[in-house]
Amino acid sequence: MKETPLRDDPPEEAERPSIKPPEGSEAILPEPGTLFESNPVSLDVLGELKNQSILEAGQFTFDQVTELCKLAAVLEKLEIWPYHPLDGKIAVTAFFEASTRTRTSFESAILRLDGKVISIADGSTTGQAKGESLADIGEMFNAYADCVIMRHTETAAPEEMLQNLRIPLINAGNGSGEHPTQALADWFALLKWKPALAAPCVNDSEKMNLGILGTPGSMRAVKSFLLMALLFQDHIRKVTVISEMADPFGEDVIQCLTDANIDYEVSNDVREHLPDLDVIYMNSIAFLGDSYKNMDSRFKLNSESPIKESAVILHPMARLGELDTSLDKTPHNLYFSQAHGAVFIRQALLLAVLDRLGPLENMINLESNKNS
Repeated sequence: MKETPLRDDPPEEAERPSIKPPEGSEAILPEPGTLFESNPVSLDVLGELKNQSILEAGQFTFDQVTELCKLAAVLEKLEIWPYHPLDGKIAVTAFFEASTRTRTSFESAILRLDGKVISIADGSTTGQAKGESLADIGEMFNAYADCVIMRHTETAAPEEMLQNLRIPLINAGNGSGEHPTQALADWFALLKWKPALAAPCVNDSEKMNLGILGTPGSMRAVKSFLLMALLFQDHIRKVTVISEMADPFGEDVIQCLTDANIDYEVSNDVREHLPDLDVIYMNSIAFLGDSYKNMDSRFKLNSESPIKESAVILHPMARLGELDTSLDKTPHNLYFSQAHGAVFIRQALLLAVLDRLGPLENMINLESNKNS
């Protein structure tokens, strides 16, 4: 499809109204400008993602993740709609598995960039319900859109779709496999909270103890978060995985941890480790083939848990009883900021994958330098 130019004479730049925490809340909603105000976005690095399918967290480089987060911070700060950067582009959101946040945040991201959406919110309405293969569906999508954003219950679904798909595919969750754009949202929240993470390395005294409550082998969001954490290995002192399973990883994750030379520990005692953790990442459910398993009640956190005073909590939502609402208004709550930022990091990814960064170059550079 021929690229459509931006419409003429966009209005004068305007800041987006910031999202405020609930009244009386100490929840953390970091200022996005700290990520780019003295560190302009590198469009050359983001250009490496042009026309790429996004399938797993490990396919990104450190620079690509940090530049996506910086661009997302610009997008969170500015009203982007006057520039119409995705005008003429169409995305299919094909969700063969139930979703609230991921599907609607992707669709919001596309619409706010003035792109168009073909939304499949229920896989039972597609030809797959009649036995059609994902490969054949992918062949049809080539004629309908410029990219496909897919969630599926089957871990092998992206591979099958890509047999015939020749436009970019963005994996929005595949069975017990991965959820790479959730990991981008997770690390976007962390980079806004601690902008020093965008630097290649830090002093030993500034390194983090990272805690994961869950099972990376069967929790795709947890797995992608951990695999993306390996890109930030120079910022991490130790990873502690707290799980009811003796071996919560799976062979592929163990190999990645070994290759990255990350110090890690597995435990089933939450209270023993909480006082030492700087970041706590938790999830509620594991996907086991064709059903969900809730996280064990022993891992529940509330405002009385012995959490380090400066520690923050991340959770990809939806939550169940493991993350008590008593933490919502405390300074440990980074999970609301994590959820709010998902639209902007997905906007940044879409602009890079669909090659619509060029028309925004002057706007991005102006904003990046204006605050320096």
